[in-house]
Amino acid sequence: MATQAGNASKPALIDPHGRRIDYIRLSVTDKCNLRCFYCLPEGYKDFTEPSSWLSFDEIERVIRAFADLGVRRVRITGGEPLVRKNLSALVAQLNAIDTIDDLSLSTNASLLRRDAPALKQAGIARINVSLDTLLGDRFAQITRNGQLATVLDGLMAAKAAGLTPIKINMVVMKDVNDDETEDMVLFCLEHGFTLRFIETMPMGDSGRSASLQYLDLDIVRKHLAGRFDLIDSVMPGGGPARYMNVKGTDLHIGFITPISQHFCDTCNRVRLSADGTLYLCMGNEHSFALRPLLREGISDDDLKHALLRALALKPRQHDFNSQPGKIVRVMARLGG
Repeated sequence: MATQAGNASKPALIDPHGRRIDYIRLSVTDKCNLRCFYCLPEGYKDFTEPSSWLSFDEIERVIRAFADLGVRRVRITGGEPLVRKNLSALVAQLNAIDTIDDLSLSTNASLLRRDAPALKQAGIARINVSLDTLLGDRFAQITRNGQLATVLDGLMAAKAAGLTPIKINMVVMKDVNDDETEDMVLFCLEHGFTLRFIETMPMGDSGRSASLQYLDLDIVRKHLAGRFDLIDSVMPGGGPARYMNVKGTDLHIGFITPISQHFCDTCNRVRLSADGTLYLCMGNEHSFALRPLLREGISDDDLKHALLRALALKPRQHDFNSQPGKIVRVMARLGG
């Protein structure tokens, strides 16, 4: 692995398998105000203490170092990132890094009614919202007593604030919500949202339990093609979705298939957890602890060298298919 450059001002991070890494998924907390059954085990309380989270200044240092090495995209995640106090202040700090071209947010939207205007003003351009159902009772079951109305209010607030595009992420689960895929398409058509369907992944005990409801998204695509005129399409962004367009509309539908058609060969990202652990792959345990280095006073140059050493650990692909019981951490700890 080496840092390569087309010119001195635009370096590129290249992993051991020849993939360019230009995207960081940044978790600011592992805590969440919902308890989706595929993300957190029932009764889970093993959250990290706020004292172990990276401070906003520490986060900025890491992201600035990555930016100097060629990273251009940052997505802020959690847990639920909006439970981290004063998040818009961090957004403003990261937005001030002039080489970061794309600063976005993943959220469950339950707090967006409160925060959408401030996030937009601070520099968030677009958001992804987790929404697995449009039925209130079902939403409460999936999230363990969450309120669908707060999410819908948050979505409308984000739309009014001018956040765009707004992408709806729906984890499709057999015999749980697979009967709502058409309704979600119609909902997104009505409101001008983008829609992405996601397969369940065996992340921790909760994820492995949810995998009993695993559904190959090719089944969903074929079902929708019987109702809507779908054509192959593309959409700007750093994620792995394969997009189709509903002909005659502006609606793009993405399919994220980590199990049935993994996208490891084009992986362009790493994940930084709230406690400063850099995870090189969602489906492997390869990681590198940055917090001790930051708190020992590492220099900016040495921090960049540490990031290069960490990137050398990135594996070729995940092991979800061959070793589904391998990952013991919960999704909220990783940052999605």
